[in-house]
Amino acid sequence: MPRLVFELGFEEMPARFLPSLVRESRDIMRAGLTETGLGFGTVHADATPRRLAIRVEDLDAVQEEREELVTGPPAAVAYKDGAPTKAAEGFAKGQGGSVEDLITVSTEKGEYIAITKRTGGVAARELLPPVLEACATGLSFPKKMRWGGGDFTFGRPLRWILALLDEDVVPVTVAGLVSDRKTWGHRVHGPGPFKLAAAFDYEKLVHEKCRVTLSASMRRELIMEHGEAAAQRVGGLVVWNHDLLAEVGGLVEHPVPIVGDFDPSFLELPKEVLLTSMESHQKSFGVQDAEGNLKPHFLATLNLVPTDEDLVKKGWERVLKARLEDARFFWKTDLAAEQTAWLDSLENVVFLGPLGSMGDKSRRIEELCGWIAEHVEPAHETDARRAGRICKADLVSEMVGEFAELQGVMGAIYADKQGENAAVAKAVGEQYLPAGPDSPLPESECGAILSMADKADTLVGCFGLGKIPTGANDPFALRRGALGICRIMVDRDWRVDLRAFIEKALDAYGERNWKLSREEIVARALEFFRERAKHWFVSQDNPTLMVEAVLQAGYSDVPGARARLAALKEFSAEPGFEDAVLTFKRAANIIRKQAENMELSGRFDHDLLREEAEQNLAKTLGLMYPKFDVMWEKEDYRGLMVLMLDIRPAVDAFFDNVMVMCDDEALKKNRLELLEALVSRLGRIADFNALQM
Repeated sequence: MPRLVFELGFEEMPARFLPSLVRESRDIMRAGLTETGLGFGTVHADATPRRLAIRVEDLDAVQEEREELVTGPPAAVAYKDGAPTKAAEGFAKGQGGSVEDLITVSTEKGEYIAITKRTGGVAARELLPPVLEACATGLSFPKKMRWGGGDFTFGRPLRWILALLDEDVVPVTVAGLVSDRKTWGHRVHGPGPFKLAAAFDYEKLVHEKCRVTLSASMRRELIMEHGEAAAQRVGGLVVWNHDLLAEVGGLVEHPVPIVGDFDPSFLELPKEVLLTSMESHQKSFGVQDAEGNLKPHFLATLNLVPTDEDLVKKGWERVLKARLEDARFFWKTDLAAEQTAWLDSLENVVFLGPLGSMGDKSRRIEELCGWIAEHVEPAHETDARRAGRICKADLVSEMVGEFAELQGVMGAIYADKQGENAAVAKAVGEQYLPAGPDSPLPESECGAILSMADKADTLVGCFGLGKIPTGANDPFALRRGALGICRIMVDRDWRVDLRAFIEKALDAYGERNWKLSREEIVARALEFFRERAKHWFVSQDNPTLMVEAVLQAGYSDVPGARARLAALKEFSAEPGFEDAVLTFKRAANIIRKQAENMELSGRFDHDLLREEAEQNLAKTLGLMYPKFDVMWEKEDYRGLMVLMLDIRPAVDAFFDNVMVMCDDEALKKNRLELLEALVSRLGRIADFNALQM
């Protein structure tokens, strides 16, 4: 089967652009081939700083042939006295045939003319040019640029195009460049150009002659393998930062790790500072001993084999030394500062426009920490309040001014140095956790409380200003914050009522001229939390409709909602579950419709229960209530599901033998109240109307 290779060569592309290039190019190629009717096998895509390479295996040499019956005008219009009319001639010509090709077909609407149209059978080489052009022009970039005199834009200037179907060049023109069979290699070790004889030889040529490692995963493996070997030669282990590893892998085509050294006196700096200096500025990794203590070495990754490794090492060491000298100056300056002075300085740091200063935010967080602790961890209230008060102090430190990514981390270190107890210091260091959907949660009680308070303060303030995320736009990371709060509450089983929590966070702001009313802020914030909880629960392989059913029954208690969902999902596999849902869904539907016209309380009159089936249902409910309430209090949702199955026969008998919507208004109202008594209890577990069976 034919093989296709399409390579775009360009100037050094930023590493952060490469993952999306790989995904998009693969998707565009698949979509284009599918649209043209060309069958294909696996589509591979890889990117280096200087090339994007797409390979398609088992591509059809010829487009699949198809026959399609195309219906035209009615036969009465197409023929007159047995001769074809202009309508018939026009239809035949439009379909690429003649009137001799026309046939008559019978349809539900009568006799119509039709023609069998044959499509496909076109050679792949003729169909591929627009597909390949789309693979180049359809790519998106965070930033694009123009070059030369044309209007074409791309992430970086294009330099060559290789397009080969087996041994044949596929003609493609993009940005004035015409495709051929040439590729260029590593700028030093294999500059080229090199001619590719056949598509099946592409990987071998790129590896052996171009001296380029095409696969990003292979580049990472080479960096790790040779990096660990280099670190072992100085008696250490590499401190791998996998985000940085992915970035470094996108900076090189021919990775060569080397170990450099720095003055051991810099080891007086905190480990986090040293690693950040290496990683942030130098794209290098730290080296540590078996106990996790840093050693005076670092691992850098070159894009070539140096002719003079010592000279190259000295260059890296000289630059890192300057960075570490700066960090040591910041460290000593910060240690000499007073925490009270930092807290005073926060009054001059703006949080977010009308929301006041960071000093204001710290006081709000302190108040909110106290409120949360009072509800979930009273023994930690004092420490939680203190952590809230000082949590933003490091924002005015010299170190965080230089390394913004160390905020919170340095706060914890400085809090410890200035005599705060361990719980307070640890909480300050955990305030920004979780930093993403899969990020670790705070380990300490005070850290979890502080994280919730900080996130809630930001969320409520932004909602008050009308800065509510829309689409992909979320500049203040409010979605991440709301999800983080939900994750913490579920992880610790903290029963913090969401509505009360939001209202307390809003109260901490005092009187404000909000863009939205208080009621609207609370309502929209609650709905925002609901959506975050929904996406989170669905991402954990829970059926969407089941999640909806649980959340519609209530979500202000997030851990409780999560527990109800788990029980409902587990019980959904039980025999009789679907029939029970249909029964209770029927009851819920009746109540939902009738509640639009009358108020129902669930209190019914036993004297108006005329039929045996409704008397039995009332008796069943009377026996159920005490059991239900005990199980609900104990959160025995599994037991509630069993109870639901137990009462189902009485409900089915009621529907089979009792006319709910009878002419007697008193009886009808009483029967609806009986159903309301049932639905109001079961509706606490889930809204069965949301389920489809």
